[in-house]
Amino acid sequence: MMMTSSAFGVHNARMSSTSLKRYAWLSICAALTTILLKSLAWKITGSVGLLSDALESVVNLAGAMMALAMITIAEQPADDHHAYGHGKAEYFSAGFEGLLILLAAIGIGVAAIERLLSPQPLEQVGIGLAVSVAASIVNLFAARILLAAGRKHRSMTLEADAHHLLTDVWTSVGVIAGVAAVALTGWLWLDPLLALLVALNIVWTGWKLLRRSTEGLMDVALPPAEHALVLAVLTRYRQQGIDYHALRTRESGARRFVELHVLVPGEWTIQRGHELAERLESDIRFALPHTTVLTHLEPLDDPVSQEDIELDR
Repeated sequence: MMMTSSAFGVHNARMSSTSLKRYAWLSICAALTTILLKSLAWKITGSVGLLSDALESVVNLAGAMMALAMITIAEQPADDHHAYGHGKAEYFSAGFEGLLILLAAIGIGVAAIERLLSPQPLEQVGIGLAVSVAASIVNLFAARILLAAGRKHRSMTLEADAHHLLTDVWTSVGVIAGVAAVALTGWLWLDPLLALLVALNIVWTGWKLLRRSTEGLMDVALPPAEHALVLAVLTRYRQQGIDYHALRTRESGARRFVELHVLVPGEWTIQRGHELAERLESDIRFALPHTTVLTHLEPLDDPVSQEDIELDR
């Protein structure tokens, strides 16, 4: 029996993570800009809806700073104490941002309820809305860049930040619509009602981020679509008389990990088995980039090979 493993690609990880820092700084700059613009819009109008929008941008800033810190850690190569690298640091960033979102939602809800009980007229709505629209455009621009970068580099941190910014954009659209409706109808209760709806919306976003980060830290298996790609490769080999079992998959930040036992005829030489395992690993990495593959060779016709199928499960 023998073990064979693919390389971790440390050099490529360093190259990609260095570029990811630029996107984290972009998120920080966007958050600072929108905080200033939305706070100005709130001061001008006195709208609690716009205040809730500004508070969410403060959360964006905290999340972006956490993202920068975690990306810096995640880029570090594997070492004696972290043999699988530091990629899971990104899950802490997503979880932290999810928690901040939930806290912000509580603050928004409290402010909205107070305004429902004590309605106040809005002032200079036109100027305030124009400033808020400008802030939303900044967020939309940054979010599209972050989302594209996150998907390209398989960075959960950047994707989470991008989805949060996109949520902020849609939140702003709702708030702007609410403030405009108040100006047109004079119904002051519309403004705090919109703020409450904003709070509920970002609670859902925060919950999804917390759930995804928890799944990553708990070594959840690859998504069904990615798992199917691995099975497609293994099926081709099975049709050639090469069997497998004890297949396990997981994610760690930007990297995927696939482990399995490969069963080959017992009369094969070590060299032939090694070459077969290398080809199989290469095919899996081709089908699923950014994947570390670990295979364990066993003799196909030895009953003992079937005893470790479950492999301490």
